[in-house]
Amino acid sequence: MEKTRILDYPVEKPLTLRERIVDFIKDSVVTGRLKPGERVPEQEIAESFGISRTPIREAFRQLESEGFITVTPRKGAVVSPITDKDVSEFYSIKSLLEGFAAKTACHKLTAKDMKRLESLNAQMEKCAERDDVKNFFKLDNQFHDTFLTACGNEKLCALVHNLVAQFERFRITALALPGRMKDSVTQHREIIEAFRKGNITLVESIVMANAEKGRDVLVEEILKEKSKHAPN
Repeated sequence: MEKTRILDYPVEKPLTLRERIVDFIKDSVVTGRLKPGERVPEQEIAESFGISRTPIREAFRQLESEGFITVTPRKGAVVSPITDKDVSEFYSIKSLLEGFAAKTACHKLTAKDMKRLESLNAQMEKCAERDDVKNFFKLDNQFHDTFLTACGNEKLCALVHNLVAQFERFRITALALPGRMKDSVTQHREIIEAFRKGNITLVESIVMANAEKGRDVLVEEILKEKSKHAPN
């Protein structure tokens, strides 16, 4: 029996102050406590954390790069809107790039890679049961990184990582929608099975469908919200 080393399992590092502020604002945006177009209350956050504004502004720079907020002179930080067009364009690109990566990785995945995919998906299933979007999202990144790394194309990996970092908000918001995490776990099982069969065409189509489902549920939600606020 293969011995499991403790180093095979990543240890969570304590969050820095900037990371805690980033998480707090992300959660406020995704849960709707801070709505699109609403100003992010810098002074209130500083008072709540008992800190100066310097780490808050560092957090703002990261949040702006990930599409959560827009910072403008004299106005400060405002929650960025999400449009159905932006969502559709992002997921269309993600679908194509990840589908190609999965197809390329199909015959390169090792037994260890397959075990990792199964373990990550099992952990995601537990997160879905307790509605833990934050940890589900982290595990989902690791799941996709497993076949991205295995594909062996470093430039493709960098391209996908840069793309998903810019639009992190879309993915977190989509995962937070009712039933999306459970759907994703089911799709991941299908991806693992396709990898196990070595079926390149099936792997590519299911990985693309996984991204497209994220697009569909989020666009539907955006259009629903838009119709609520449309003038009669």
